[in-house]
Amino acid sequence: MSSRSDPFECRWRPSIGLLAAYLGAQSLAILALLLAAIPAFLSLLGLLACALHAGYVMPRQVLLRSAASVRGLRHNADGWQVWSERDGWQPVQLAPDSLALPALIVLRFRRPGQWLARSVCVPADALAPDIHRRLRVRLRFSRNRWAAPG
Repeated sequence: MSSRSDPFECRWRPSIGLLAAYLGAQSLAILALLLAAIPAFLSLLGLLACALHAGYVMPRQVLLRSAASVRGLRHNADGWQVWSERDGWQPVQLAPDSLALPALIVLRFRRPGQWLARSVCVPADALAPDIHRRLRVRLRFSRNRWAAPG
């Protein structure tokens, strides 16, 4: 289907759907903290945790405004690589628990020398429909897709 010499590259944009899902989940967490029968200091601690999480996740993972945000993926003869404004193209090893569904791609990868995997969500509205489909096909059927970068 796709050989190591058949290049593929895509770059995605921020997703309105991912933003809505994140804000909905944050709203439910805040509502649960406000309605829970727990001491006020625990509610405030939970609200602070929600605010800190939003301050960290929103620019890096949802809005893609941080220079460290992963915004692109390519596959060529050198293997898989992710792109960020700060680091440029970096070789990665895809994790077997990456998920490619019609509405969402959850890309799990590890950079060389690191043992913790990172994740990136690529919803369908972050890419053109044909590019999103090609990426799903590439992730499902590429040979050696879990191989370490060479």
